[in-house]
Amino acid sequence: MKSNKPLTAFAPHEVNRFLAPLMLATVFFMVLILLEGLLARPNPNVYMILYGIAGTLYVLTYNALIGRSPFDRKMQGWVHTITSGIGLGILAFILPENLGELFHILIIFGAVGVATISGRYLTYVNLLVIMIFSLPKHLQNPIGLQHTLEYTSPFVISIIIVETYLRIKDTARQHIRRLETINRVSQQLMQSLDREEVSTLLNATILDAIEADTYFIGMLKNDEIQLDLLYDDGEFFNGIRVPLEGTLASWVINNKRPLFLPDLREDVRLEGVKVRIIGKEKTSLSWVGVPLIAANITGIMALGSYKPNAFDLADLELLSSLAQHVTLALDNTIRHAQVEEQARLDSLTGVYNHGYFLKRLAEQARETASAKTPLSLIMLDIDYFKQYNDTFGHLVGDQILNSLCTAIKHHIKQGDAVGRWGGEEFVISLPNATGEQAMQVAKRISETMAILRVEDRNQRTVPVPTVSQGIAIYPSEADDIYRLIDLADRRLYIAKERGRNQIEPDISHWSKIQAK
Repeated sequence: MKSNKPLTAFAPHEVNRFLAPLMLATVFFMVLILLEGLLARPNPNVYMILYGIAGTLYVLTYNALIGRSPFDRKMQGWVHTITSGIGLGILAFILPENLGELFHILIIFGAVGVATISGRYLTYVNLLVIMIFSLPKHLQNPIGLQHTLEYTSPFVISIIIVETYLRIKDTARQHIRRLETINRVSQQLMQSLDREEVSTLLNATILDAIEADTYFIGMLKNDEIQLDLLYDDGEFFNGIRVPLEGTLASWVINNKRPLFLPDLREDVRLEGVKVRIIGKEKTSLSWVGVPLIAANITGIMALGSYKPNAFDLADLELLSSLAQHVTLALDNTIRHAQVEEQARLDSLTGVYNHGYFLKRLAEQARETASAKTPLSLIMLDIDYFKQYNDTFGHLVGDQILNSLCTAIKHHIKQGDAVGRWGGEEFVISLPNATGEQAMQVAKRISETMAILRVEDRNQRTVPVPTVSQGIAIYPSEADDIYRLIDLADRRLYIAKERGRNQIEPDISHWSKIQAK
């Protein structure tokens, strides 16, 4: 996982935990220097004794003060870097030749300690200070290859150890950050039941956690992928549909497993797959995709980069983990929407129930009033339906109700609405439709019912009942939805009184209104 955010330094208690073994080992070597000075012959070496005492006190004191100093951490790091560098440089002058290896060990210890406390930059400053102060001692000896290798080897080893250590540290912190990201996002996703909110949250997470030039979430719709979220080089593209066949996405979805392509400059050797450009006219050179598979979800989440080898297996691991949580969240949003939709619908016919139709009608009335356009309402009732049920049975009656709703849906637009008002009575709202247009819809419904073929349980054809309909217009005839419903209902019963299988009012009524 790549990140634009710098990794933060260790907390003081973490630093103490990492430095404790190093501190104890350094104190041990300082005691050895002290004892070496005391046991020196013919006379004790005062410089080594003082150095051993001062070094021991410095290491113990500094370890106790880490993170507690009144100075800020940056200043604290600089002070330790310079003082420890000077101290080790001085050690090169007071140590006898037979203890040169001890000097080398302490250089390495010092470098690891500074790297733990202050990072890479001050570690190299520390090594440079040590070299500056110890170089004169080195130059006092004859310059030769062996002597030069002995002098430079601890510095080279320190650099290798520090770089290895810092890379392990970075990897560990990136792994922790990855886990924190997944944990945070999973908690937020589980609290969301809105599909757009899930996409927004995922978008923010990818931007924060992974360096990608392009990424998308796509859902399978028939033979196409509908891109709910597509980001490409700083821009978002909405509502794009891409043919599934032959795409990298089709391979991921069909095989139900991730696909990791670090370098697309090489030929993609996947059967039936060819690279397809979406978004901007740029070709991704790195690509990774993972499937989104659940009871109500079939899709893909993918990343792309215009640079080769931009992603690694850590990115794939993060994307796979995110995909699991996103799949569950999206599946939950669909289940929630299905439950909400079922609560709106009549259980038998699948059209809106009485309560929700009123809510939808109120919304449509506000929209048409704002746009200053008409809204037509049709009240519809099946003629002699009680007798029909008594004669042919309720199962046939239910079949008639469902057939009628199918016929209504066939003759209305997507923005229109149909609801079951009660029993065999239905109501249809037609935003932006005039009275004449509503009458044409009503006629088509009657004509469709007339040609329906219905059979009973013995496969015998039974007659199909007729329907009566009443029409009213908002706001020209009624400026309130309840008055609109009452007017349409009164006209429905006028149609029944006229002999049923009628539409009230007739065409002349709408011609007069239009003439006005």
